[in-house]
Amino acid sequence: MTSSATGGRVAVVEDDRIVRDTVVDILQEGGFSALACESAGALAKLMGDVNPPELIILDLQLPDRDGLAVAGSIRSSSDIPIIMLTGRGSDVDRIVGLEIGADDYMVKPFNPRELLARVKAVLRRKGPGQLSPVPAETQRRGYRFLGFSLDLDGRKLTDPSGVPVSLTVSEFDLLAALVEARGRVLSRNQLLDLMRRRNDDVFDRTIDVLILRLRRKIEPSPRNPRFIRTERGLGYVFDAQVEPLDGS
Repeated sequence: MTSSATGGRVAVVEDDRIVRDTVVDILQEGGFSALACESAGALAKLMGDVNPPELIILDLQLPDRDGLAVAGSIRSSSDIPIIMLTGRGSDVDRIVGLEIGADDYMVKPFNPRELLARVKAVLRRKGPGQLSPVPAETQRRGYRFLGFSLDLDGRKLTDPSGVPVSLTVSEFDLLAALVEARGRVLSRNQLLDLMRRRNDDVFDRTIDVLILRLRRKIEPSPRNPRFIRTERGLGYVFDAQVEPLDGS
C-alpha cells in the first residue's frame, strides 16, 4: 500500500489486519508511504527490494517468526531504524527489544499522534543520509577520539582503521551526547534529555542498555571500559581526549 508520500517508506509488520490497516492509514495521512507486511516472510521480501523501507514498525508476535528474532536478524546486517509495536508492556520485554537493537518501543493500544510523532522523530535523528549529502566544501561538525572519527553532520562513526561502525539512531545520539559532554558526569535523565528521548515510555534502563551496546562496538574490552565509564550512583562519563574534526 502506498500513497503520494513525501515522508519516506515505512514497513508495517503486523499480523492483525485491523491494527495493520490502522497503522498504515495513520502513516499515509502523515505523508508517509506505508508498506504493509503480514509476516516476517513478507518483510524479508521487502528488505530485498531495490528500494527497501527507511524504517520498520515491528510487532513482536508474528505468525511465522518471533518479532525479537526478526529484529535481531535485521540488526545484524543493517542499521535501519526499528520501532517495536506490541501488546507486551513489561520492562523485561522492552529491555530485550532495546538490547537487540530497536530504536523505540510502543505498547498497544497506542495514540495515533504519538505513533506518528515517534516515527518522525526516529527518522529525523537518523538524518537524510545519502539523499541530501553535505557539499565537500562545507565544514563538518564532529570529533576525533582514540582514532575514532564521529561525524555529527553525516551521522557516521569510523574506527581507527577507517571502517564505518554501524550504529542505530539511539546509539549514535547517546555517543554524541557523551562525547560533547566529555569529562562531565551525566545522569541517565540528563542523557535522555540530551538525546531528546524524554517521554512517558522511556525509562532509566534504556540508557543502561544503550551504554552496553555502545561498549560492545567501540571499547577494546567492553567488560573493562576505557572511556565510557560508570560513576556509581551518578551516571556515566566519557573519559578520553577529544579533538574537533578539521573545520569543525
